[in-house]
Amino acid sequence: MSTARRLRVVPPSIDAEPVDEAGASTDVAALYREHFAFVWRSVRRLGVEPAAVDDLVQEVFIVVARRPHAFKKRSTPRTWLFGIAMRVVSHHRRGASRRRRKHDAFAEMPSGVHRVDPYPQAEAAHTLLRLLDCLPQRHRAAYVLAELEGLTGPEVAEVLDVRPSTAYAWIDAARKRLLQQLEEAR
Repeated sequence: MSTARRLRVVPPSIDAEPVDEAGASTDVAALYREHFAFVWRSVRRLGVEPAAVDDLVQEVFIVVARRPHAFKKRSTPRTWLFGIAMRVVSHHRRGASRRRRKHDAFAEMPSGVHRVDPYPQAEAAHTLLRLLDCLPQRHRAAYVLAELEGLTGPEVAEVLDVRPSTAYAWIDAARKRLLQQLEEAR
């Protein structure tokens, strides 16, 4: 008769810090505290509707908590988090597009309601987000990183996994397109 060995699986403590492959700890709570505002702004600026921003930011940090070892420390935490945010937003957009197509097949979409914000700064931010919607996603991401978040061209290239010359070209194309949109609006 063979004796079966029982393995007892002990779930990690909530307070335990994840450890990466090199043995260095990745404190998810510290990343959250330090970079929450950055991730929230990035998700919003990548064109997510206000009602979904909080959920997607949470999803970004869930990815971080599940895969803390994925941060190889070749870049800054901000660039790593932005890359995760881009993938989460892209996944959200694909799902939203599928849901919209499915909904359109069964019912007519109600016309959009235009909200006028009495505060000029909020109105300017809303206008910028509308203008950013006209850009291809890769140009939008490059522009947001460079112009709104202040990353350098090489940092933008690293986040988007392209050559620096490509990143600069996308930033320039985004600027030109935004200026064109502003001229047309006038």
